[in-house]
Amino acid sequence: MALTLTAPLWSPSPERAGSSAMSAFSWLCAYSFRIELPDHASLHKWSVDEPSDFWRGVWDFCQVKGAPGDRPPVDGSDILRARFFPDARLNFARNLLSCIGPEDAIIFQGEDKVAYRWSWDRLREEVSRLQQAFLAMGIAPSDRVAAMLPNMPETVACMLAASSIGAVWASCSPDFGVQEVVDRFGQIEPRLFLTCDAYWYGGKLQQSIKPAK
Repeated sequence: MALTLTAPLWSPSPERAGSSAMSAFSWLCAYSFRIELPDHASLHKWSVDEPSDFWRGVWDFCQVKGAPGDRPPVDGSDILRARFFPDARLNFARNLLSCIGPEDAIIFQGEDKVAYRWSWDRLREEVSRLQQAFLAMGIAPSDRVAAMLPNMPETVACMLAASSIGAVWASCSPDFGVQEVVDRFGQIEPRLFLTCDAYWYGGKLQQSIKPAK
């Protein structure tokens, strides 16, 4: 039996709606582009009618760190061919590491019962050390950095350090066999390969690379 709804199940109070992120975004766009956006329907219509201004507003509201360039969307009327901010210059790691302070950035618990937390300050410090090490090794923008590492904070820091330089990051789980690793990373010819000597899985210490058969 089909259920027909004649009224919304829930609606926010005017006070709650007015304090939402959507309301703040609508207010910013109305102020920045000198337009009237009294409700959500008008915001939606404006986003369809003026996609360039809308996406500029998204960039500014999200506080993306970088240079957006002169062209926000290209071919915005066709989502399959659309290119957003094709002239933009930004760094992935810089945006992800925009937070500072003692608050938790990563909460980790491994299968070997190891558990620890990294604050934003700790994460930024580790990324900085790795970035300096990669630069000392000669890693440059567009170089490929491959890693066969467990899913843990140190791996995240390596990814961010590579990204901060402009290098291309590729990774796989340490339970890959030798041939699987060669098949995956052989295609990109990495300049630097990172791995571990062992890892925990199923409560047991495992070798990082399984012997080839």
